[in-house]
Amino acid sequence: MKHLFTECCPPRLLFTLSLLLLSTSCAVNYQTDAQLMQSQKAQRSPPPDQVSFWKGDSLTGNPSVQIKLSEQRAYFYKGDQLVGVSLISTGREGKDTVTGNFRILEKDKNHRSSLFGDYVDANGTVIQKDVDTRKDKKPQGATYVGANMPNFMRITGGTGMHEGFLPGYADSHGCIRMPAFMADAFFRSVSVGTPVKIMP
Repeated sequence: MKHLFTECCPPRLLFTLSLLLLSTSCAVNYQTDAQLMQSQKAQRSPPPDQVSFWKGDSLTGNPSVQIKLSEQRAYFYKGDQLVGVSLISTGREGKDTVTGNFRILEKDKNHRSSLFGDYVDANGTVIQKDVDTRKDKKPQGATYVGANMPNFMRITGGTGMHEGFLPGYADSHGCIRMPAFMADAFFRSVSVGTPVKIMP
């Protein structure tokens, strides 16, 4: 039987067929892995933003901001003209965003949180992620690195508007996260003293 098989399929042909089967098998596995990675990436990605817009650079009027928690939207006005709308992510349950009438207290282009961040070692490697400095004791030899909050506009206490990740629902520690381009537009257009109304 072995002799007949060898005659029908010479060693060179057998070798070529083996390589073909092996490469086909690898290609299938590679494609499956690539599809899996794409699926996992999609799960981490925020939903598409078809809401946010800005048209306030050429318009004048006293600035004001209205934030509607139930809508997860921030509205920017110049005088009585609506010049921008931003998707937002506000405080999750138990860390609710405050409501009421406020004013911008401070602007900090390159703000870092003094409460939430990571503990890192001497090499900068994260050894404890998403810590709350009020609750999580710093490991010996570790350094605290506050969460990056670009274009921070303080409203009250530790709460402010800033650039951040938007998962499509309320998920912050109480701050109002915005897409980068909207946080930049709001930051450029508010001043210390700009009124901010936060509604349920």
